[in-house]
Amino acid sequence: MALNNPAFNNPAFQDPKAVQTYPGGAQAGNLGAQTQYATAQHTTTDAAAQAQLEGMYAAPAAGAVETGRMSYEDTIWKTVGLFAVLLVFAAVGWVWTMAGVTALNPQPSVLPWILGALGGFVLSMVVIFTSRKKIRPALIFGYAAFEGLFVGAISAFFEYIYHGIVLQATLATLAVVGVTLALFASGKIRASKRATKVFLIAMVGYLVFSLVNIMLMLFNVPIAGGAFGMLSAKGPFGIPWGILIGIFVVIMAAYSLVLDFDNIQQGVRNGAPRQYGWLGGFGIMVTVVWLYIEILRILAIARNN
Repeated sequence: MALNNPAFNNPAFQDPKAVQTYPGGAQAGNLGAQTQYATAQHTTTDAAAQAQLEGMYAAPAAGAVETGRMSYEDTIWKTVGLFAVLLVFAAVGWVWTMAGVTALNPQPSVLPWILGALGGFVLSMVVIFTSRKKIRPALIFGYAAFEGLFVGAISAFFEYIYHGIVLQATLATLAVVGVTLALFASGKIRASKRATKVFLIAMVGYLVFSLVNIMLMLFNVPIAGGAFGMLSAKGPFGIPWGILIGIFVVIMAAYSLVLDFDNIQQGVRNGAPRQYGWLGGFGIMVTVVWLYIEILRILAIARNN
């Protein structure tokens, strides 16, 4: 199920024996054996020892720190921390983009946009390809910083052209993420092999279309007329293709979130080491940013028409 998001293309989220085969996993597995051994000892002691044992069972369950294993709570806090970094640098990107806008120079700067996009792409590749050997939280935090710079810059650029669009895109993104999480938590929506295959085919098709559209825009081909290339062209009932395709992409992004949640769930069940919570937060951030950008573009195309 990790085929959708490269961040989860790691055996720790797929191998049921991850607790024994990954760094720190063996120690986490031995902890369970040690606990069973201690329990066996206590059952042969007197009433005082039995009372002590009952008190241990009444105590709160051990968390990720005590067990060394990945947990939902620990992964959530790691994800929140990464998004906090993203928001801080998004503010930096926003201010930087608009700092040079004056009456004589009304164009926002695209430098933070380009810098954030390139830096985020490079670090995401490094994180993905090195995660099989070692999880490096510093690289993931660096990705969050560059991605925040990109998100803030592109948001400021769109807000400068279409006032109020960022608030709309943010609320829509939160709504999609919230609904998807609620449906997944309630068990009403789950990933399936057939749906994932369809998702992968659609994703490849969308990537090819996007590359072709960008090339047509760069070379100013007539068919790619409008600010968004072929996405600006009118489709059925006069609705721009960009809106129709964008809605489909938002659905794909929502399903990608379902796959992300499913992979994190598998990681917890497999007893993956605690450090893989950083990879879980990284994967969710990749998907949420993609979702936000797509919604931002849908709204921009709608405003432009």
